[in-house]
Order: sequence, then structure tokens, then C-alpha cells
Amino acid sequence: MQIIDAHHHIWRQTDLPWLLGPTQPRIFGPYDDIKRDYSIEEYLADIKGTGVEKSVYVQANWAPNWFVDEARWVQETADRSGWPHGIVAYCNMAQEDARRDLDKLSQFPLMRGVRQQFHWHENPLYRFARTPDLVRNPNVKRNVARLADYDWAFDLQIFSGQVDSACELVDACPNVTFILQHAGMLEDLSDEGRAQWKAAMKTLAKRPNVVSKLSAFGTFIHRNDHAHVAWMVEETVKLFGARRCLYGSNFPIEKLWTSYRALIGAFTRAAAGMSEAKRKAIFHDTASRVYRF
Repeated sequence: MQIIDAHHHIWRQTDLPWLLGPTQPRIFGPYDDIKRDYSIEEYLADIKGTGVEKSVYVQANWAPNWFVDEARWVQETADRSGWPHGIVAYCNMAQEDARRDLDKLSQFPLMRGVRQQFHWHENPLYRFARTPDLVRNPNVKRNVARLADYDWAFDLQIFSGQVDSACELVDACPNVTFILQHAGMLEDLSDEGRAQWKAAMKTLAKRPNVVSKLSAFGTFIHRNDHAHVAWMVEETVKLFGARRCLYGSNFPIEKLWTSYRALIGAFTRAAAGMSEAKRKAIFHDTASRVYRF
């Protein structure tokens, strides 16, 4: 089966302030093993023999003022190596008018979307945005809506508790495709937590311009748990439908606890009981459609 990895990173450690700093607690735990360069060559070695034929690079939190440099470096990497096949770059969507910065990014042929992480949590270790309601900011709504002029998607990263605000953003931008990061980042695996997540995702799934990324399911448990992956895949596909789900590896973050072969194995096994059409949608067609390649 042909597979598109719709979410991975490559990086040079000298460009990532968060990677260079002293080790500190993070969602994904101790990360010394990835505080180094992660090149496209290492990524290609990781995916060898897994069936991955294309990939999408998602911004890796370079210093915000280097957002163009990050996209340029990835474009140059693709020009040299043939990988990746799409770029989701950073842009500050909370500024008054992002069009000047979006125009700068438009010079790169592989540009396919923008991600600014809006996820906020009561647990400070899980928190990225400074406030829980940045996703509701009027500037954000205006700037994200402008992505339609570039034919770019927006990679939406929130926790389930932020869904009401996220729905306001999605509804304000009907001509933009939103790609929900990591299926809504389920972090509370209690019965109550799962029920709350499902209710929130059901609300978001009612918006036809939202698709969900099946990725990063090891983030909060720090392991590649086949049963957890299977549950997340099954429930998310029930909510969004296979044509609105796409696979992403979140490598090399997940490399902290698993290999690429083991990771893709967990996902393909989770979808093994589905029809061929649904598997093709999840692992290839949805990503090809929304990222346009």
C-alpha cells in the first residue's frame, strides 16, 4: 500500500531554541536523544521499507522571526533530495495582518499550509499558547481566512477543552481546510476523559472543512501502545469518516520510544479490518487531497 506521512519534522539543532536549552519536562518527556540534527537522510533511513512514498514537513518551532528561513531550508532540502513533498510553515496569525508574511512564504513551491499551535492546558507542561482563547482572537480569524487566497490549509492544534473556540474559528473560515492535529490530543485516558474528548470531537466533526490527523498517539503515554492506537483510529474514523482522516508519524518525536517500522505497523494493524477504500483514504488519499500532491 502506498503511504503518505502527513506529519514529520527534520531539523538542525542550532535553529531550534527549544531544543538547545537545558533539558526540561515536556509533553513527551525527556528528549535528550533528539537534541541533535535530524536530517532528511536519517528520516529516509527510518522509513525505508515501510511503504511511505511521500511526506509533509510540519513546522518545528524555529525562532518565530526565522519562519521564512525554516521554509527556505526545507524547500532547499527537497530540491536536493526530493523529500519532503509539502511544507506546513509557521506564521504568526495573531498579528493584525499576516499577508506580508504569507506572501514571503508563497515563494516556496512546496508550501501547502500554516501551523500556529494554539493548544493550552491547565497543566503547564502541556501548554503552548499563552492563553486558552488565542484561537478566538479576531486577528487569527481574519488571517486564517486569508489562507484561502493561497489555497493553503491550516493545521489546527488544540485540546478538546478548546473546541468551542476552535469551532468559532472554523465557522469563520468556511473556505479553508482545517487539519486537526493529533486527533485532538487526547491526554486524559480515564472513562470521563475519553467521553469528554469524544463529545468535543463530535462537535468539531460536524464542520465539513475539518479533517483529523491520526498521529502522535504516544505523546502522553510515551510508548507505541497498539491497543491505544487501535482505539484512537477506530473512534476518530467513526467520528470523521475515513475520507476525513490522514496518517502522520510525528517523527522523530515518536522515535523517543519506538521505531518507524513498529509505529506504522501499529497504525496499519489498527486499520486492518477496514475496507480497502477506507485504508487507502487514511494512508494516502486524504493527505494527497488536502495537501494537494
